[in-house]
Amino acid sequence: MRTRLLSGTAAALILGALLVPTGAQAATTHPAPVLDVRAHGSGAGTAVASGYGEPGTRLRVEAGRTAGGRWLEIDYQVQETGYWCGPAATRIALSARTAPPSQAALAAQLGTTQAGTDHIGQITRVLNARLGTGWYETKEMPNDPPTQAQRGLLWHDIVFDIDRNHPLVANIVAPPGNQPPGYPPGQTIYHYFTVFGYDAANRTVLIADPASFGGHQIYWLSFDQLATLIPPKGYSA
Repeated sequence: MRTRLLSGTAAALILGALLVPTGAQAATTHPAPVLDVRAHGSGAGTAVASGYGEPGTRLRVEAGRTAGGRWLEIDYQVQETGYWCGPAATRIALSARTAPPSQAALAAQLGTTQAGTDHIGQITRVLNARLGTGWYETKEMPNDPPTQAQRGLLWHDIVFDIDRNHPLVANIVAPPGNQPPGYPPGQTIYHYFTVFGYDAANRTVLIADPASFGGHQIYWLSFDQLATLIPPKGYSA
């Protein structure tokens, strides 16, 4: 248990690399491409990796820093089923600290069914079990819109965790009119994705989205929008 402070996408090409599905052939002839986030901007809506959505597609993102921001090295992978966003987001978060297990192994450990992963607390439990620590805590955001205290804690958690090499996993609800780039505009999407970077100057966060809606895998999202997407769910940090 840690002490917490309670205060207060446009398409982009990955140059020289093609995202390919995992598997024996992919592993031997097409290693996961490596992406340098610094080649792209960090404004809200900026796509860092986009255009590919094949289930199991992998991408390794290199860690980096700017004057006001930081992002972690991760092994990104598109979710392998339509209901494995929880396992896929958990896998991405684990990859910043250890060799991650398969999505199937995580789905079994999380208790994920065709209805999805029920609660963010299941993500927290599995992250801690896999890492052998008690680092992650479940943070609920029941108020919609969130209170200023909840917003302040969310930003603190993002900076605190990422500065210590721990991505966050967020459980979001994205209704029409308030959706990240590429999401089906006429549907309310219940989803999990991974937050693995931030830019304090632009007040943006870097998202690894396992759904790859519209082919958007890695993109910058405004912190303000993230804070409105999480209620009434929560996040692991």
